[in-house]
Amino acid sequence: MTAEAPVHHPLVSFACSLLPLLVAMGCATTPDDPFDRAGDAVRGHVFVDRDGDGERDENERGVAGVAVSDGEQVTWTDRQGRWALPARDRADYFVIKPTGMRTPLDANGLPRFYYLQRKDGSPRNLEHRGLAATGAPPRQLDFPLYPQEETSPFRVLVVGDPQPRTLEQVDHFAHDILPELAASDAAFGVSLGDIVHDDLALFPPMIEAIGLVGIPWFHVFGNHDMNFDALDRETAGATFERFFGPRNFAFEYADVHFIVLDNIDFRPASEDEPVGYRGGLTERTLRFIENYLEGVPRDEQIVFMMHIPLVGDERNQVPQRDRLFEILAEHEHHWSISAHTHTQSHRFVEMGNGTHHHWNSSTASGSWWRGRRDEVGIPHTTMRDGSPNGYSIVTFDGADYSIRFKAARRPADHQIEIGAPAEVVSGSRREIHANVFAGSERSRVEVRVRDGSPRSEVGDEGWRPLERTLTVDPAFRALRRRELDALAADERSLPNPNPSQHLWRGELHFDLEPGSYWIEVRSRDMFGQVDIARRVVRVVEAAEARAPDAEAPTQAR
Repeated sequence: MTAEAPVHHPLVSFACSLLPLLVAMGCATTPDDPFDRAGDAVRGHVFVDRDGDGERDENERGVAGVAVSDGEQVTWTDRQGRWALPARDRADYFVIKPTGMRTPLDANGLPRFYYLQRKDGSPRNLEHRGLAATGAPPRQLDFPLYPQEETSPFRVLVVGDPQPRTLEQVDHFAHDILPELAASDAAFGVSLGDIVHDDLALFPPMIEAIGLVGIPWFHVFGNHDMNFDALDRETAGATFERFFGPRNFAFEYADVHFIVLDNIDFRPASEDEPVGYRGGLTERTLRFIENYLEGVPRDEQIVFMMHIPLVGDERNQVPQRDRLFEILAEHEHHWSISAHTHTQSHRFVEMGNGTHHHWNSSTASGSWWRGRRDEVGIPHTTMRDGSPNGYSIVTFDGADYSIRFKAARRPADHQIEIGAPAEVVSGSRREIHANVFAGSERSRVEVRVRDGSPRSEVGDEGWRPLERTLTVDPAFRALRRRELDALAADERSLPNPNPSQHLWRGELHFDLEPGSYWIEVRSRDMFGQVDIARRVVRVVEAAEARAPDAEAPTQAR
């Protein structure tokens, strides 16, 4: 952090404006410190842009206590809204949007809160154009802000991996996901990387499509958003930066602190290895996090948004997470979000002073837009852990939060799928499975069998627990097998299944008279949200049972 980390908390900012002699509270000691002293620096103001022209006029006041960064160092504006940071040939200068303010938005809802300094610009031989040369760093750089009301609770739309590889798949995303998002009252949205699938020429149609949602939208850098012909990590995001801005930044909304991270460790091609990547944070990124969090109150919520999960296999994890947890040691409320795996899971990572919740989100593209096409021509693209493609809605209320998964073009209560036979023999025992799409080890999942009389609200009688099992969803495996021989020429087969993190199993004893019954599964998740799914089972005498090859699929899709 710069030596003159001025005011951050609003009360301190107010006190400084009234009592400039209280140097110990963090105010600059004199009007020309640090802005008029010698030194090569970029200086500017953060101000309220009253006339909306993006330029600071004499009657437009500065905003005190706002964080500004160059991608590593962080400073806070003084009582006049002034800031200064070292001048560099390559730097990402940006304002960290404070609570109660917004930054400029372009016509597609992309926040414009930054100046990307690139003296020489991006390499000119990249297939997809990067950033133009800026020349020397600017001497004066002002950031406009606009007041807006921000209250809790508020909602955020979270979309993982839209990942179209063709313009047709851009249309899949637009028709499968976007109409629901446009009806939301969310404060803003975020895409968790892999905005496209390697073809960076698809950025513009994706931006235009998401812009129709009509709310501010932030984007995380993903491994399929890279310039694959780059020679190093710095320039691997050149085209992404041209469209979306910095790969590491932060913003605040209603006293929640959102920190967006580039955790794609780009590996250029060599004689022995093709171009690739690993998960990882740079030392510069870690210093940015540390510097910013020094000014964040310890009791306010911190949310990290990244592409590759913190926890996973050797390639798909963040080796520096212990360092990240050290930085977080003094903060009470923090958790993180990723995508990338095309599955959905919750992980709980023990750290020195508690547990860090890491949520690996579902993806909009599901299994990369694979599977049979439905009646409107969109692949069902069921994810390889058995859950449907979709998005999520996160609700924030002070230091509390909750996550709600939403399957694309399905009812809001479509949260569980039951894997069970359509017909059983009276007196037999059969295994069932329940895929609770957003479930975790902290979910309680129960099952019961009941008839339809009396017709009443679901009570608490007859429920017994199911056991969580880390295995492949049998329904997904069966679905994939059925489709392999039925795919059309323009359809792609589903990928191999992955063990599901949200699958429960149990054995039911159908000691029942012949007839039709409900199998009911009830889930209560880590946020206290209760969901119930039902499936009809028909109980028959042994002599009336259908032949095995006539049995219905174990799970409807």
